[in-house]
Amino acid sequence: MKLKDKTVLLVGLAKTGISTVKKLINMGANVVVNDIKKEEQLKDIINNLKGYNVKYILGKHIEDVTDIDLAIVSPGVPLDLPFIEKIKRNNIEVIGEVEFSYRLSKGIFIGITGTNGKTTTTTLTGEIFKAANKDTYVVGNIGNPVIDVVDEANENSIFVTELSSFQLESIKEFRPKVSSILNITEDHLNRHKTMENYINAKARIFENQNEEDFTVLNYDCPIVRSLASKCKSRVVFFSRKEILKEGVFVEKNSIIIKFEGINTILMNKNEINIPGNHNLENALAAIAIGVILNLDLDVIKNILKTFNGVEHRLEFVKEINNIKFVNDSKGTNPDASIKAIKSYNEPIILIAGGMDKKSDFTEFIKHFKGRVKELVLLGETAGIIEKTANKEGFTNCHKVKNMKEAVKKSYELARSGYVVLLSPACASWDMYESYEIRGKDFKNEVFSL
Repeated sequence: MKLKDKTVLLVGLAKTGISTVKKLINMGANVVVNDIKKEEQLKDIINNLKGYNVKYILGKHIEDVTDIDLAIVSPGVPLDLPFIEKIKRNNIEVIGEVEFSYRLSKGIFIGITGTNGKTTTTTLTGEIFKAANKDTYVVGNIGNPVIDVVDEANENSIFVTELSSFQLESIKEFRPKVSSILNITEDHLNRHKTMENYINAKARIFENQNEEDFTVLNYDCPIVRSLASKCKSRVVFFSRKEILKEGVFVEKNSIIIKFEGINTILMNKNEINIPGNHNLENALAAIAIGVILNLDLDVIKNILKTFNGVEHRLEFVKEINNIKFVNDSKGTNPDASIKAIKSYNEPIILIAGGMDKKSDFTEFIKHFKGRVKELVLLGETAGIIEKTANKEGFTNCHKVKNMKEAVKKSYELARSGYVVLLSPACASWDMYESYEIRGKDFKNEVFSL
């Protein structure tokens, strides 16, 4: 990719922006950065770029795009904004950081997407490949930009890449050796507008694959299963509910592998260290990816027995007076939080609410029966969730102003043997910069009790 003396527009100076700018300048490009945030809001990032020759257009969208040769757009920027459409009409290529990094890299890509479970599956898969002594980089939407490691990697390196629908919208050539879609449920409709658009964005993960590549799909999710007919790659299913002719599945509590001459029991499903049926599905996907790329089965099994999960995903925080506090801040949509609720047999005090993504909370509330005793609500959607709860006959709702009040109220409501679970069913951006910061705030308040 030759960019010497070319003018490259970077739209959105997000987490990946610093690395992308530095890489572009090292390639000899003239860099223009555009962000609707003002300089004061971006001062920490701009300070990191001191000494680099960058032109900034801040606090507004760029107007004159005539001299631009390439646009790299951050995932948070919708591609249907008028100025992005104008760039496209001028026949200027628009890509994202993942696509840019892919074109510069030499290694083997594993792409993992889905509404829920992406980070856990990506991290678990990465741990398996590291234990197999592969040169492994766990990157993408997980918080580690691909661009940070492209210069370190070689043709044998493995990029285990978490991919959001926002990142997949801006790919062109990206072609993983193995792709996987874990599940698809309603999410991000404020961005994608319809479920069809959202599904199509997810399905882009395999659009450049061919018969030499593999796609790992969840047989138990009807939407994901139906995508098999669109794959040019070889499809390998996983299932925790059905016995498969080929793939990775559960039969009588045993995890079975049937793939290219392998027909074996790997382990008992109860030996997997992370709790919940959703994590069993995540594990099955990781197993399938490892088997496809010929990893030793004992290595896979050993990691599954010892993997403790990921911060902000059903993360045990502390036990006080026989009350467990659990941080599931990554529960950023109703389906993710339903899975979290179903992971516990103990009575639950649930902390929920956050940014409004136009989600329907009806199913979320219906899963409370016999599990959730009290609901503590905060953020933009507090009133919306309370209204839905009342409509469904659940009236034990308590609205609070912030996380400090939420934790204090939950502790007051909880009894011995209860779980206080933060699983918001919403994004964090109404009150926090990220779900990580929300989760850390929750943990800090728990520790201060």
